Amino acid sequence: MTNQENKQALAGVLEQLEGALRNGDAAAAADVFQPDGFWRDLVLFTWNIKTMEGRPQISAMLAAQLAAIKPVSLRVADVDEVTEAGGVTQGWIDVETEAGHGVGFIRVKDGKIWTLLTTMSELKGFEEAKGSRRASGAVHGAQTRRTSWQEGRDAELQQLGHASQPYCLIVGGGQGGIALGARLRQLNVPTIIIDKNDKPGDSWRKRYKSLCLHDPVWYDHMPYIPFPENWPVFTPKDKVGDWLEMYTKVMELNYWGATTCLSASYDEASGEWAVQVERNGEKITLRPKQLVLATGMSGKANWPTFKGMDTFQGEQHHSSQHPGPDLYVGKKVVVIGANNSAHDICAALWETGVDVTMVQRSSTHIVKSNSLMDLALGDLYSERAVAAGMTTSKADLTFASIPYQILHTFQIPVFDAIKQRDADFYARLEKSGFMLDFGDDGSGLFMKYLRRGSGYYIDVGASELVADGKIKLKSGVGVVEIKAHSVLLTDGTELEADVIVYATGYGSMNGWAADLISLEVANKVGKVWGLGSATTKDPGPWEGEQRNMWKPTQQTALWFHGGNLHQSRHYSQYLSLQLKARMEGLATPVYGLQEVHHLS
Repeated sequence: MTNQENKQALAGVLEQLEGALRNGDAAAAADVFQPDGFWRDLVLFTWNIKTMEGRPQISAMLAAQLAAIKPVSLRVADVDEVTEAGGVTQGWIDVETEAGHGVGFIRVKDGKIWTLLTTMSELKGFEEAKGSRRASGAVHGAQTRRTSWQEGRDAELQQLGHASQPYCLIVGGGQGGIALGARLRQLNVPTIIIDKNDKPGDSWRKRYKSLCLHDPVWYDHMPYIPFPENWPVFTPKDKVGDWLEMYTKVMELNYWGATTCLSASYDEASGEWAVQVERNGEKITLRPKQLVLATGMSGKANWPTFKGMDTFQGEQHHSSQHPGPDLYVGKKVVVIGANNSAHDICAALWETGVDVTMVQRSSTHIVKSNSLMDLALGDLYSERAVAAGMTTSKADLTFASIPYQILHTFQIPVFDAIKQRDADFYARLEKSGFMLDFGDDGSGLFMKYLRRGSGYYIDVGASELVADGKIKLKSGVGVVEIKAHSVLLTDGTELEADVIVYATGYGSMNGWAADLISLEVANKVGKVWGLGSATTKDPGPWEGEQRNMWKPTQQTALWFHGGNLHQSRHYSQYLSLQLKARMEGLATPVYGLQEVHHLS
């Protein structure tokens, strides 16, 4: 079929759906979908991040939401091709409701919708001041008592948090908090970002010196300002830090460095938070209406509790505190863990001549960086994707358009191909004793990340050192006891150690809520992250979306934001629109507020 014929086919399906929606007929609208069809909505219809699976769920959502949402139109986008392959016709769509404009992606097979993505891109009447709406910047003509841009900016910095209060307070000034702060700035939402570090980017600068992003540059752009075309594929951590510092300044964000959040409590009657912070030795009470914890899904270090840790005579620290290898020349280092940080740290130690042993307690998914970029990311985030007309926004939405319930079926063939391509590499690793896996169902890296946020390493060289025996390995063992100068393992082996690095991962983000607000609120919200896939470290029941991320929680006016650079960029748009709508007093009827099944 030609592009025009494909467009007509999609247009016909959308016309059926639009007609049913306008008539308020939820059942008829659901019948436009395959019986096992999916509708993933990012804010536009549900004021939530929610996937409806199958006709009954779709019908139930529409029955609850149609009267308030008042859909206006669904149209095939004019600027993009509609394609057909394997009996599936797919293309981009434009969507409009009474409250907002949005974009989406649709897949149709046998004349029925298989998957539908709808997303809010802007609120009507509160559009970002960009393009033809951009600010002039200069006020022409003569004026008395004229103030310059700098004077106005200085006044804002002096007043916000003192003479005036932020509508939104973001706790955490890494890439997540900064990306959300930039979105809110463009929507004129008064916001303060606080971070314990002195400057934006310090959370990266303070990590071990060999750290680089394992994700490629095309995957890691910040909102509004992409990296330059000559930016390295894998960004060194200090370069990330410098970029975030520059970004914070040019995007005019109200960033309070050297600020510690001491406590927070919510007053239901006044509808505001009382947040105690300490800034440069001064205690200040901020009273925002909305509180966002952007402390990172890898923010709260998970310290193990091994017997004898208090008796160890050497140095021990969590991987998040690791300063790099230079201090440990001539010493014996034991690294407990076998995921990304453990591999990076072990490789840097080996390069410096340190005697290092990795202790692998459970299996790890390994994927070579080149294979990941070529086979898994290449169609969306690569130079070839850019050359083919793929934009960052389209790539984000394409990935978002695949419901999590079926995403693993798209990933399994990719990682089967990787497994075949790198078979010799994997054989050498297993021969060294390293325990490998590709996830419970063979779906590989991305599903492991989405389900549990751990259990993998993107190989940029450390795995070769393990396979060659240059990084010593003890696998399939646990830790029995930490002794004064050694680590005793379950197989009876005792490893001499001057230094122990606990590369033992991070806890659920609601641990920050427990620390800053209360255990009661943390339990009210429940576990943050995971899909409920009933795979390892992702207990059911099935949620269909990331638990508590970027959407309303059971605690009014408390939000969680974070993830990798891609997620921080993409989902900050939807969180910022939800916050803006509430600031403007718009109706935001939330459908499917997440139930709590797990506390941590």
